[in-house]
Amino acid sequence: MAFDWNFLQSFIAVADAGSLSGAARALGGSQPTMGRHVGALEAALGVRLFERTAHGLELTATGTDLLEHARHMAAAAGRLSLTAEGRSEAIAGTIRITASEIVATFILPDILTKLRRAEPEIEIELVASDRTENLLQHEADIALRMYRPTQADVFTRKVGDLRLAMFAAHSYIKRRGAPRALEDFQHHDIIGYDRSDQIIQGFRAAGLDVGRHFFSFRCDNQVVCWRMCVAGFGIGFNQLEIGAAEPRVTRIDLDTDLPSLPIWLTAHSELKTSRRVRRVFDFIADALVEKS
Repeated sequence: MAFDWNFLQSFIAVADAGSLSGAARALGGSQPTMGRHVGALEAALGVRLFERTAHGLELTATGTDLLEHARHMAAAAGRLSLTAEGRSEAIAGTIRITASEIVATFILPDILTKLRRAEPEIEIELVASDRTENLLQHEADIALRMYRPTQADVFTRKVGDLRLAMFAAHSYIKRRGAPRALEDFQHHDIIGYDRSDQIIQGFRAAGLDVGRHFFSFRCDNQVVCWRMCVAGFGIGFNQLEIGAAEPRVTRIDLDTDLPSLPIWLTAHSELKTSRRVRRVFDFIADALVEKS
């Protein structure tokens, strides 16, 4: 029985999202296309995969059984693609990189610009996201993360540590003054995360027991938090290199040192023999080693 492999990809995406619109957003396609793919797959297999409910699309019993097989087929196709890519001798082509939004916004642009000058035949796709991309399914060729990846069948390299620091806009310091001791932060506007407790745990480790309402502004998007700091809302946190490059802020320098963030570069093990992936991997690694 022959059918388009794209039908399987759409089937899996609709099952995961629970709707055609959600699958379209995940795959970068359109809702009608998702509907056509599912319908064509149902026709080819002679079964009904989904039932329409008030809450969206739900898998039928047959659809649930077939979903596991579809995932295995998708994983096998991903491994096939990775193996073929790993044997490639060509430098020219596309590299897909994933990095956190803050790194993708402030750290990688200079590095990737230099890479483009050195290797003009390489096209670059950058996924700015804190979501863990699946290297096995080729959602990305190279991942840059602030933690050591635990996925199987990947090779990873620690390329340095990024120092963190506290900053405030000159306008905020003029209005509120600068804290001189850790206890002074209780009387300042602090910018922190919404759902993540990373900064809370950092303050507690330093000896200041704070909670969620310690932060006057909360957002899990680090780029947004930094922009609020630059705008003068309050005291924020960022990598030392990023803060030092922003002329509208000043560093809040206390005796308490903030922890550093480790930088890990990761690629799937099948790509170790790809000249293009190895070239980009080593180029980014060398550039980050110089920064740390």
